[in-house]
Amino acid sequence: MSALSTGTYFTSYRREWALRRTRAEYLRLGLIVVGLAVLPYSIDFYWLSIVNMILIAVIGAVGLNILIGYTGQISLGQGGFLAVGAFSSALLYQRAELPAPISIACAVVITAAVGAFFGLPALRLKGLYLAIATLASQEIIVFVARRWEFLRDGSAPLTVDRLHIGGFEITRELFEWQWYWILLGCAALSVLAARNLLRSPVGRSFMAVRDQDIAASAIGVNVTRAKVTAFAVSSGFVGFAGALLAHYTETVTWESFTLQVSIVYVAMVIVGGLGSVAGAVYGAIFMSLVPVLLTEFLVPVAGAVDWVSESLPAIENAVFGLVIIGFLLFEPRGLDRLWQRSKDYFRFWPFRY
Repeated sequence: MSALSTGTYFTSYRREWALRRTRAEYLRLGLIVVGLAVLPYSIDFYWLSIVNMILIAVIGAVGLNILIGYTGQISLGQGGFLAVGAFSSALLYQRAELPAPISIACAVVITAAVGAFFGLPALRLKGLYLAIATLASQEIIVFVARRWEFLRDGSAPLTVDRLHIGGFEITRELFEWQWYWILLGCAALSVLAARNLLRSPVGRSFMAVRDQDIAASAIGVNVTRAKVTAFAVSSGFVGFAGALLAHYTETVTWESFTLQVSIVYVAMVIVGGLGSVAGAVYGAIFMSLVPVLLTEFLVPVAGAVDWVSESLPAIENAVFGLVIIGFLLFEPRGLDRLWQRSKDYFRFWPFRY
């Protein structure tokens, strides 16, 4: 396909359904695969632990983008649904002694069901009102997790034994390295599943509801089913992320799933780009690295300036807010749009289109 073609033309259905259509796309994909394969051998365990947390965030951000970016339904209950997935998988694995893959799969189903239940208000509410309804779900779930003693080991948080699948078990010496490959595979499968789901009739019904639900209903889309399904699918992805987080951290407590977590995930979707699976990945990486890099930069400064060390959390929150405001003002379509513009610049250079 010519780099200066005036359109995208297909001569077969197989060509149309391909996820990659040009040599440049295959080249970029190959470079990404090579980079991900080399990454765990080129950084220490501290940075590898940050990468592992980013991979978990990618799964949750992709799920939330299905709901907000592709269906147009606002949700502030991401932290609560993460808690449902984490506690469900931990309890089934720790107390019911189910194998880890089965406990994680059950956690995905349970979280999807809970998400569909709390998504019922979406049938009547939109915009800010729906955001308040999902915020209520966040607070309800956290309240139950905080008050229900069954979800704790006495007075201590719920602990999870180290992951083992059949004869394979995570070792202390290679903990981060082994988890990297597990989480990388899960994140890749999640991204691939989301891409294919959104190209299916179900995914197209999501986008029809987002664009105009009345028009979607007029052309035969079951709006009720599409909205509830979107909440269920999105929550299933989030529950998957929560279950992996529980097994990775080996400790589950309600304090890890507060409203702040929900806001961070919404920020990932906004910064990365609404309505883009790749944008959700970019946003998860960017918003996960911002506080880490900011801390790395401010810690040396804090040693020389007292007020910086005292105000470090406030500075992080301020930078967090400024990043979101900056993207909303200057690039509402997020990092994905910036990447598209950079590709177009080099593709059409020296012309300006």
